[in-house]
Amino acid sequence: MRQRILHGRRILPAAALMLAFSAPAHAQCGSASWYALTSKTASGERMNPAAMTAAHRSLPFGTKLRVVNKRNGRSVVVRINDRGPFVRGRIVDLSKAAAAELGFIRAGHTKVCIEAR
Repeated sequence: MRQRILHGRRILPAAALMLAFSAPAHAQCGSASWYALTSKTASGERMNPAAMTAAHRSLPFGTKLRVVNKRNGRSVVVRINDRGPFVRGRIVDLSKAAAAELGFIRAGHTKVCIEAR
């Protein structure tokens, strides 16, 4: 049986899976940007720039996130419906409506922290 190393400890694959799902998502902070395409998302639905949605690389579709703008303290709850962002250092792409609520439309990107709800 293959063993893995996590935080300096050897663990079995089943234990690694349990740890991955129990790890808090709120610890993720980084840069966010916004997009307003109207094409289909990775989940199959049409992108709606007026909806409170977001793209994340690995969270399951339908996951709700609280996104907090670290520069002004504003927060919004969004639903994951797409994959991305594909720019280094960015952790989430938000819809135009979510970016407007967070107050960074003009800047195009901002520092955020995300927390799964």
